[in-house]
Amino acid sequence: MRHAILLLLVMAGLLGGARPAAAAEAREWVVVVGGVSLWKWEKFKAQPHDNWWMNFVRAARIRTEQIQSEHPGMPVTWLVYRGAYVSRSKQDGKDLVGFIDSVPEAFGVKLVYFDKTQQMLDYLNRGQSRDRVKIAGLEYFGHSNKACWLFDYSNHIDSASKVWLHETELDRIQKGIFAPKAYAKSWGCHTGESMSRKFRHATGVKMEGAVGKTEYQTHELPRLSSEGGYWAR
Repeated sequence: MRHAILLLLVMAGLLGGARPAAAAEAREWVVVVGGVSLWKWEKFKAQPHDNWWMNFVRAARIRTEQIQSEHPGMPVTWLVYRGAYVSRSKQDGKDLVGFIDSVPEAFGVKLVYFDKTQQMLDYLNRGQSRDRVKIAGLEYFGHSNKACWLFDYSNHIDSASKVWLHETELDRIQKGIFAPKAYAKSWGCHTGESMSRKFRHATGVKMEGAVGKTEYQTHELPRLSSEGGYWAR
């Protein structure tokens, strides 16, 4: 009987043989959502951007549902560039920010707005206690080129951006915030041509990015749209 009791205690972890579940490292998935352009800049172009204001929000929502299905219980945080949606709200005559505000309740995510790149970086680096809560995944939906995430492309300046994260600034992401085997992907255009390599060098994490352009869809994730385009790390 005594041996049977000892065996049960060990199995329950009460004799120090098992690590309590509460002590396990916590993780979260971060989804960065860039801003959409304004029609006053885009309407004269042969291939205008962002006819639909939900381009990036919709894609982030689709991906969030996938993450929650693939990783049950995984906390998901959205970092949304707010300024572009305030501007677009005025253009469209709709409360687009209010719509985004409804995402946490509908999809069980944490919503954090940012207006400056440093605010986004501050969340990555210190938004959680990163010695305990590591980033298991980081994904970006928005405009980009081969060297830069463009958070407000064609929103304040035609075909340009005032708020961005450039590949030369990736060392502002602190070491050690990512979980082992963390996943990273940029769903914007051209990231796989340069920025992905710089991201891996700066963080130790491989970031998948497009060689060529991507095209945002209504009911599915962005797809490659350049002839011969492919995903690279």
